[in-house]
Amino acid sequence: MVEPVEEFAASLDTRAVPAIGVWNRVEGRPRTTEFGAALRAEVRDPLWMLTRQWQLGEFLGSDAGTPVTAQFSVATTTPTRYRPGGGGVEPISGTAPLEAVAERRVLPFDFGSDPVSFDLRLAMGRRWLKYLRNHPNLLVRGFRNEYIKKYPIALPDPGKAADAARVAHPEVWAQMQAVAGRAVDGYKLYRFLKGGGKAWQNIDGVTFLTKPALETLGNALMAWFDELLEQPVGVDAAHPNGNSAWDAGRLEHNFSIAARAGGTGEKVLTAQEYPGGTLDWHAFSVDTRAPLGGTVDKAGRRIRTTFPAPVRFSGMPLPRWWAVEDGKTNFAAVKPDSTDLARLIFLEYALVYSNDWFQVPCELPVGTIADVEGLVVTDVFGTRQWISAAGTGREENWQRWSMYGMDTIGTADVAADTSLFLPASVPKIAEGPPLEDVLLIRDEMANMVWGIEQTIPLVTGKSRRGAEVVAEELAFRQSLPATTPPGVVRKAPEYYEVMSSVPENWIPFIAVREPGSERRIRLQRASMPSVVDGSPVKPRTDLLRENLDGAGPKTYFIAEEEVPASGTRLTVAYNRTRWRNGRAVTWLSAKRTSGRGEGSSGLAFDHLVDTPPAP
Repeated sequence: MVEPVEEFAASLDTRAVPAIGVWNRVEGRPRTTEFGAALRAEVRDPLWMLTRQWQLGEFLGSDAGTPVTAQFSVATTTPTRYRPGGGGVEPISGTAPLEAVAERRVLPFDFGSDPVSFDLRLAMGRRWLKYLRNHPNLLVRGFRNEYIKKYPIALPDPGKAADAARVAHPEVWAQMQAVAGRAVDGYKLYRFLKGGGKAWQNIDGVTFLTKPALETLGNALMAWFDELLEQPVGVDAAHPNGNSAWDAGRLEHNFSIAARAGGTGEKVLTAQEYPGGTLDWHAFSVDTRAPLGGTVDKAGRRIRTTFPAPVRFSGMPLPRWWAVEDGKTNFAAVKPDSTDLARLIFLEYALVYSNDWFQVPCELPVGTIADVEGLVVTDVFGTRQWISAAGTGREENWQRWSMYGMDTIGTADVAADTSLFLPASVPKIAEGPPLEDVLLIRDEMANMVWGIEQTIPLVTGKSRRGAEVVAEELAFRQSLPATTPPGVVRKAPEYYEVMSSVPENWIPFIAVREPGSERRIRLQRASMPSVVDGSPVKPRTDLLRENLDGAGPKTYFIAEEEVPASGTRLTVAYNRTRWRNGRAVTWLSAKRTSGRGEGSSGLAFDHLVDTPPAP
């Protein structure tokens, strides 16, 4: 409301109407130099305040004293046995993180009968020649050319379609020409030594003086390569993938670990759906099915007395009235929906119960399963209270709830597990560029699933775009006289085509029924005919060549639900990290992530095609 001013000068003199109003403080300003009375915030009518507190029920409180000390006992045991899904049981050595043990893959040195990964083959060969060159015995140094002749790098034939992968790509052909006849295939020598052979066998000029030296160097080569890269155990002709945890039908890792303490029995933890990447406690479930036969571990018991500290988070409202909040979290801007339970719980915790929670520090060794045997809290009144674990009871009790508890698979009617698992993992892993990149998409128009090989490894170990690799090999095969089909003279303006073609890096998967079921569907790998000679197109990535190079059936099935409408992406890359003993650990692993939606291959059946004009 604005008041009229008749005499402006007189109003200024008498200050009847203030010209400018300034309010820059929201609390009382003391008129003395002492601030004690203002900081005390004295209430002028305490009886009225007490009456209001009584009306609001604030006097109906409970003995909620602040905790002062907490004493707890924790029993820990270390997992000692490991078993990949469907594989054999092996001991956990502890020389590598659990991610490396679970994700490690067999290095693809061969695709069928064709050698690949020449980068590793040459690195192993250079290592062997370095051993020979640095040996103090002059006779040992002279065997360099003998090993090049015994374990050579063969030069591919540019006139054969079978050598298209080595000749069609200019950089690969140039490298093969540079090393053929000049380098040692170290992997051939390594496989010969791992099979029980001796490094001096079948080498001309070896005497009894040089046999022990060459045998020692052979053992050193095997030890160096076994330490260089983590690979599954039990790899042979019957088991080309060894004891690998990768489930090719589910596109994920499946493995179990077991720990056993004296007098408490064996506890088995199973990771059924680990996609790769970050491994933590939430990937595991307590498995009550078949045991792994874990060895008895000396369970460690830790009894600690600590001081509970209030739980705080960034932007939390401050509990004291005179403190100024930093405003990192604008609670007024949080607008949860009635069904948004997570935000409602967060707001209730932050605004009502935030100062009622305390945390108790508990240091545990990495790679252990911990069980809290007891927890006693002493408050400011000297009362000692026994705190039981949250989530106790039967596993199937729907009213049971816990924050960091693992679920149970197997027997349903069992007691809920309240243990905490700290896997022997690492916080940071350096991941290399993908060697293989496969995108599984649904093609609703063709009514099938395609495995698109977006990144394909070359025989030299490097990778390129799948479309470029296929185009270069296709152009090379078409240039060969033996594979060029005879020309067809078409006089009609249109001709009938049974089926159109797709790029050769598109591998089809067709839907088939599961045996013994009329409703369940799974995806079976199929093949498209090549546009050059009509032969079946085979995958060029190890991910899609499952069972193709082994001695068993050549079929490969994927569960239908593993390829949703959004698609699935699979990558293979080298991982490297440093373990707690300072050792650098490197392994080859596969990882699964979400795709980018559906796609269309353009595949069509029974259609007419315009005849191209004659050249």
